[in-house]
Amino acid sequence: MSTILEGLYYAESHEYVKVEGEFGYVGITDYAQHELGNVVYVDMPEVDDEVTAGEDFGAVESVKAASDLISPVSGTVVEVNEALNDNPELVNSDPYANWIIKVQLSDPSEVENLMDAAGYKAAIGE
Repeated sequence: MSTILEGLYYAESHEYVKVEGEFGYVGITDYAQHELGNVVYVDMPEVDDEVTAGEDFGAVESVKAASDLISPVSGTVVEVNEALNDNPELVNSDPYANWIIKVQLSDPSEVENLMDAAGYKAAIGE
Protein backbone atom coordinates (compact mmCIF):
# COMPACT_ATOMS: atom_id res chain seq x y z
CA MET A 1 0.00 0.00 0.00
CA SER A 2 1.41 3.38 -1.01
CA THR A 3 1.82 6.37 1.25
CA ILE A 4 -0.39 9.21 0.00
CA LEU A 5 -0.16 12.47 1.93
CA GLU A 6 -3.08 14.79 2.56
CA GLY A 7 -2.61 18.39 1.49
CA LEU A 8 -0.65 17.64 -1.67
CA TYR A 9 -1.91 17.73 -5.25
CA TYR A 10 -1.44 14.69 -7.49
CA ALA A 11 -1.19 14.24 -11.26
CA GLU A 12 -2.35 11.17 -13.18
CA SER A 13 1.28 10.76 -14.29
CA HIS A 14 2.24 10.14 -10.60
CA GLU A 15 3.92 13.44 -9.77
CA TYR A 16 2.85 15.50 -6.79
CA VAL A 17 3.13 19.17 -5.93
CA LYS A 18 3.29 20.58 -2.42
CA VAL A 19 2.24 24.22 -2.52
CA GLU A 20 3.77 26.70 -0.08
CA GLY A 21 2.77 30.28 -0.89
CA GLU A 22 3.86 31.11 -4.43
CA PHE A 23 6.10 28.03 -4.67
CA GLY A 24 5.47 24.39 -5.49
CA TYR A 25 7.71 21.45 -4.63
CA VAL A 26 7.41 18.78 -7.32
CA GLY A 27 8.40 15.14 -6.99
CA ILE A 28 7.20 11.63 -7.73
CA THR A 29 4.73 9.80 -5.55
CA ASP A 30 5.43 6.84 -3.30
CA TYR A 31 3.40 4.71 -5.72
CA ALA A 32 5.63 5.81 -8.64
CA GLN A 33 8.88 5.06 -6.83
CA HIS A 34 7.57 1.59 -5.88
CA GLU A 35 6.67 0.91 -9.52
CA LEU A 36 10.06 2.12 -10.77
CA GLY A 37 12.17 0.20 -8.28
CA ASN A 38 15.65 1.35 -7.29
CA VAL A 39 16.19 4.84 -8.72
CA VAL A 40 19.71 5.27 -10.13
CA TYR A 41 19.47 8.68 -11.85
CA VAL A 42 17.26 11.76 -11.82
CA ASP A 43 17.45 14.11 -14.82
CA MET A 44 16.45 17.60 -13.67
CA PRO A 45 16.10 20.94 -15.43
CA GLU A 46 18.32 23.93 -14.66
CA VAL A 47 17.44 26.77 -12.29
CA ASP A 48 15.57 29.50 -14.23
CA ASP A 49 14.16 26.96 -16.73
CA GLU A 50 10.44 27.26 -17.41
CA VAL A 51 8.18 24.24 -16.83
CA THR A 52 4.68 23.86 -18.23
CA ALA A 53 1.85 21.84 -16.72
CA GLY A 54 1.44 18.59 -18.63
CA GLU A 55 4.88 18.71 -20.28
CA ASP A 56 8.14 16.85 -19.60
CA PHE A 57 10.71 18.48 -17.36
CA GLY A 58 13.12 15.59 -16.82
CA ALA A 59 13.27 11.87 -16.21
CA VAL A 60 13.80 9.28 -13.51
CA GLU A 61 15.81 6.17 -14.31
CA SER A 62 15.73 2.99 -12.29
CA VAL A 63 17.23 -0.45 -12.67
CA LYS A 64 13.90 -1.52 -14.24
CA ALA A 65 12.85 1.42 -16.40
CA ALA A 66 13.11 5.09 -17.29
CA SER A 67 10.15 7.39 -16.90
CA ASP A 68 9.59 10.96 -18.04
CA LEU A 69 8.73 13.50 -15.38
CA ILE A 70 5.61 15.50 -16.28
CA SER A 71 5.18 18.83 -14.54
CA PRO A 72 1.85 19.15 -12.68
CA VAL A 73 2.21 22.97 -12.65
CA SER A 74 3.67 25.80 -14.72
CA GLY A 75 6.34 28.21 -13.59
CA THR A 76 10.02 28.93 -13.21
CA VAL A 77 12.43 26.48 -11.59
CA VAL A 78 13.98 28.29 -8.62
CA GLU A 79 15.77 25.30 -7.09
CA VAL A 80 16.65 21.71 -7.91
CA ASN A 81 17.28 19.08 -5.26
CA GLU A 82 21.07 18.84 -5.65
CA ALA A 83 21.22 15.92 -3.20
CA LEU A 84 19.65 13.72 -5.89
CA ASN A 85 22.72 14.15 -8.14
CA ASP A 86 24.85 12.04 -5.82
CA ASN A 87 22.07 10.09 -4.10
CA PRO A 88 19.16 9.50 -6.50
CA GLU A 89 17.99 6.63 -4.27
CA LEU A 90 16.72 9.25 -1.79
CA VAL A 91 13.59 9.28 -3.97
CA ASN A 92 13.01 5.67 -2.92
CA SER A 93 13.57 6.24 0.80
CA ASP A 94 11.15 9.18 1.11
CA PRO A 95 9.75 10.63 -2.12
CA TYR A 96 7.79 13.36 -0.31
CA ALA A 97 10.79 14.71 1.62
CA ASN A 98 13.01 14.36 -1.45
CA TRP A 99 11.23 16.57 -3.97
CA ILE A 100 12.89 17.06 -7.36
CA ILE A 101 12.29 20.72 -8.25
CA LYS A 102 10.99 23.87 -6.57
CA VAL A 103 8.93 26.03 -8.91
CA GLN A 104 7.72 29.61 -8.61
CA LEU A 105 4.13 29.09 -9.73
CA SER A 106 3.00 31.18 -12.68
CA ASP A 107 -0.66 30.17 -12.24
CA PRO A 108 -1.47 28.80 -8.77
CA SER A 109 -5.03 27.95 -9.90
CA GLU A 110 -3.60 25.08 -12.02
CA VAL A 111 -3.65 22.89 -8.91
CA GLU A 112 -7.44 22.81 -9.23
CA ASN A 113 -6.91 20.48 -12.22
CA LEU A 114 -5.04 17.97 -10.03
CA MET A 115 -6.29 15.29 -7.65
CA ASP A 116 -6.38 15.45 -3.89
CA ALA A 117 -5.22 12.49 -1.78
CA ALA A 118 -8.59 10.70 -1.98
CA GLY A 119 -8.77 11.16 -5.75
CA TYR A 120 -5.24 9.84 -6.23
CA LYS A 121 -5.94 6.85 -3.98
CA ALA A 122 -8.92 6.00 -6.16
CA ALA A 123 -6.89 6.53 -9.35
CA ILE A 124 -4.27 3.98 -8.33
CA GLY A 125 -6.85 1.56 -6.96
CA GLU A 126 -5.98 1.77 -3.27
